[in-house]
Amino acid sequence: MPDPIEVRKVAIDSVTDASGLARLIDDGVIEADRVLAVIGKTEGNGGVNDYTRILADRAFREVLVARGSRTPEEVAQVPLVWSGGTDGVLSPHATIFATVDPSSAPVTDEPRVSVGVAMSEVILPEDIGRPAMVEKVAGGVRDAMKAAGIQDAADVHYVQTKTPLLTLDTINDAKRRGHDVVTEDTLKSMDISNSTTALGIAVALGEIAMPEAERIHQDLSLYSSVASCSSGVELDRAQIVVVGNVRGIGGRYRIGHSVMKDALDADGIWAAIRSSGIDLPERPHHGDLDGRLVNVFLKCEADPGGSVRGRRNIMLDDSDVHWHRQIKACVGGVAASVTGDPAVFVSVAAVHQGPSGGGPVAAIADLG
Repeated sequence: MPDPIEVRKVAIDSVTDASGLARLIDDGVIEADRVLAVIGKTEGNGGVNDYTRILADRAFREVLVARGSRTPEEVAQVPLVWSGGTDGVLSPHATIFATVDPSSAPVTDEPRVSVGVAMSEVILPEDIGRPAMVEKVAGGVRDAMKAAGIQDAADVHYVQTKTPLLTLDTINDAKRRGHDVVTEDTLKSMDISNSTTALGIAVALGEIAMPEAERIHQDLSLYSSVASCSSGVELDRAQIVVVGNVRGIGGRYRIGHSVMKDALDADGIWAAIRSSGIDLPERPHHGDLDGRLVNVFLKCEADPGGSVRGRRNIMLDDSDVHWHRQIKACVGGVAASVTGDPAVFVSVAAVHQGPSGGGPVAAIADLG
């Protein structure tokens, strides 16, 4: 049985701020060497050249090295998954997952959060957007489930990944080795990397069968209800964090999930919160959460039909502000209105992650 999990959300007060993590360690809430993963939002542009992700990554890893006994090489293997872009009211923050001594955690036979992390095989530039990447991600997800002690895919409620995208350097590397790539548009490769990864998660969890190459990033009927996929320039393989529930692990936290059917589907967020074990009235208000919600994690996507609930929008036609930023701000506002807290995890590029035009939602509750 894996050790129980502590989950805490901390603010990021500047681009290189990791003081929230440092305080948790200094106050004895968690131990540096027990940190399993960090999932956070940084304040950059969310694009290929969003270096705030790298700055946050460095700051948090420096704290783990300085306050723990792991070497820099060992700390480098800890998945720190950063999603860039805090458009609208979204606020930079990080959610930290760490194991705790079982003797210090509440004992219960009820389902409680367990976390498994894994790194996939190296994903080559020519793999992105193709079945080879689907297979490598699926293998990594299965490894992470084993690490979490999760045997039934139905107990997985959230899979957060970070995968490589294409850059000019990696495109040229593939060409030098005699391979082509799925696209030479580096920003588009971000969406394709995310969508291919989501299919790998769906395959690993039995949500879909292995897709043919021509269905990747094309057949929007294929999706995972628990995948949240980000990509960036800072790694060459899939960092995978599987979060689910295990009976008997103990601890205070439980996770649940649902999906948003469209960008305005606040009910989908409330459904995820209810799934995490928080009792709510029929028409809930964020005041009903009473401090029990740790965080929600969402993916979002501009509806390819160019409308929401029958009303036309111009996100996909706007040449001034990319639709990534517009839909992120929109869904971030919806999520913050539900939780009463702008520090919510909302990430864009959700093809194959939840229904088309919507997205998956995971919620973690502190059940005391």
